[in-house]
Amino acid sequence: MKNSKLTNVLLVLSFIILIFGSGYKIGENKSRFTRLQTTTYPLQPNVNFDLFWETWNKLQERYVDQKKVDPKKMYLGAIKGMVASVEDPYTFFLTPDENKQTKDDLGGKFEGIGAQLGLKDNRIIIIAPLKKSPAETAGVKPGDYINKVDGVTTIKWTLSQAVSKIRGPKNTKVKLTLERNNKEINVVIVRQQIIVSSVDLSFEKNIAVLKVNQFGDNTNDEWNKAVREIEGKWSNKQITGLVLDLRDNPGGYLDGSVYLASEFLPLGKLVVKQEATLYGNKEYRVSRIGLLKEIPLVVLINKGSASASEILAGALRDYNRAQLVGEKSFGKGSVQEALDLKEGAGLHVTVAKWVLPNGDWINSKGIEPKIKVTNEIKDGNTISKETDKQLEKAIELLTK
Repeated sequence: MKNSKLTNVLLVLSFIILIFGSGYKIGENKSRFTRLQTTTYPLQPNVNFDLFWETWNKLQERYVDQKKVDPKKMYLGAIKGMVASVEDPYTFFLTPDENKQTKDDLGGKFEGIGAQLGLKDNRIIIIAPLKKSPAETAGVKPGDYINKVDGVTTIKWTLSQAVSKIRGPKNTKVKLTLERNNKEINVVIVRQQIIVSSVDLSFEKNIAVLKVNQFGDNTNDEWNKAVREIEGKWSNKQITGLVLDLRDNPGGYLDGSVYLASEFLPLGKLVVKQEATLYGNKEYRVSRIGLLKEIPLVVLINKGSASASEILAGALRDYNRAQLVGEKSFGKGSVQEALDLKEGAGLHVTVAKWVLPNGDWINSKGIEPKIKVTNEIKDGNTISKETDKQLEKAIELLTK
């Protein structure tokens, strides 16, 4: 297959929940299905496809609601089932729309209003609109409660329910009834494509806080820009340390984790080793001169830190370059190859496992931080700066 790329991707809902992404629809295409039937492929020994076609025909003939008998969906569903038979959650088939959305996710692109949601006292609340987003342009403010979406009350909604109602294709409208200062206001927002940064830099006291949301297409460039600012302040003694926040980072490109680790480690150091039957073993080592090799460093992880973020945190831990604070990470130690198939479909296949410099394979085990801190948040609320005990601990360690 052409256009393949090695990835280390964990597809989870947490990132999508924060930003209103776009939905997808699988269209019917009977002519393509007919052509597929006439194409000859080598048959596998001892596999007779009569049962498959018998089931296909019976479903088409007898199912009570013929509007739901969609040949294209049946065809794609059959492929999904075939791939799922290997019983590996990280090996899966993507429909053309799903494959496009996955690529957009790694590119930091979403369609929606561009706002971060949270829960406060079991109510949907705006944490912050993204800069220059449709939400900000429409006047949405941090702390606004969302009482209704298109006239429907949000009482007892979960975050995912709110996202499913508010997200949608660009150039479509959504009406939000917001509560601000005990008064309701109605805001109509036109959804657009949102470009979301994968790296966010802020400063708390005299500490730099560098949040990496994922390892996507733009991560390295955004990282370089943030690092130059940090290095300038460090050189001028304006800051005394750095918190690298990898919490709820589901991963992304393996190469990205190596690139970021190289900012803190000496040339030639092993960052991660990939073990594979098909491609052979491969070592990823530091191959550039980093700018932050001397700055005191604390890394934040939690159960949402997976894949490439675990490689980065684990390598920094193994070389005693950083203290790890937070909760045990997710535990994903495999590498997937992302293949582009015909008609825009995709296939992610597990092709290797990776191990840390000290030889650890953390699959299903995760990484235990040296300093364990759990954020205890009242039911119905989400984390805020005031309740973030993990970040508070990290800053405390760097300001002693």
